[in-house]
Amino acid sequence: MMQAKSLAKTVPPGLHFIATPIGAARDITLRALDILAGSDVLAAEDTRTLRHLMEIHGVALNGRPLWAYHDHNGEAVRPRILAALAEGKSVAYASEAGTPLVADPGYQLSKAAIAAGHVVLAAPGPSAVLAALTVSGLPSDKFMFVGFPPNTSAARLSFLSEMAQIPATLVFYESPKRLSKLLTDMVSSLGEERRAVVCRELTKKFEETTRGTLGELVGVFDSVAIKGEIVVLVDRDHKVKADPITVETALRSALAQMSVKDAAAMVAESLALPRRDVYQVALNIVKDR
Repeated sequence: MMQAKSLAKTVPPGLHFIATPIGAARDITLRALDILAGSDVLAAEDTRTLRHLMEIHGVALNGRPLWAYHDHNGEAVRPRILAALAEGKSVAYASEAGTPLVADPGYQLSKAAIAAGHVVLAAPGPSAVLAALTVSGLPSDKFMFVGFPPNTSAARLSFLSEMAQIPATLVFYESPKRLSKLLTDMVSSLGEERRAVVCRELTKKFEETTRGTLGELVGVFDSVAIKGEIVVLVDRDHKVKADPITVETALRSALAQMSVKDAAAMVAESLALPRRDVYQVALNIVKDR
């Protein structure tokens, strides 16, 4: 009891978002534990998960409020949290697993707290997105988290077609029950030769990373019953080539504001083209002026 009371003085008023382990309990940060021990009010996507995590690390609740805050009760609980913040209290919010606001109900809470003028801080830590990107072997210079794809095949195919030419590694969350269908639709929308990775149970005992082309992964996971948390990553399409008119139009627009070098670099990156080739086109445009 004395420990929590003394630590509370070190936690400033405001809303503190805490990243929690996605599997291994020891992945919690020391700063996150300090905030959990010292905040005036605790809120969690799943209070049972947070209680268990606190018990593992010897952090006592000591009679402090612990409120559930999730998609189904956000409208009712959010005003209580905002009222606590208005009273100058420190409020810690923890997602069930991973970083708040990433496939998590914390966004509306963050938005409301900021709109009300309260301090919003983050104690960074575990993230399934970043953990998967780290072990995938796919390009990490540019990536896009797109969350959970739609459940139905028609909507999923439309959703995937919008992602086909994005020049970045795509990161998806998916249910193990729909993984095979997702991979099949990815082959239809993105092409069977696109490199991809399926990560299962990251940081947990049965962690598994499977790499290959989309066509190969369809064969691996076809009609196979799997369990656990799934992250799917897909490489950008390195074969996509913009037509000459598109390249020239983009360069002329960029050259109106940038140097030849900078314009070529920006257009090459945005269209996933070799920088040297785009630079030569830019030189020709400037020469013909």
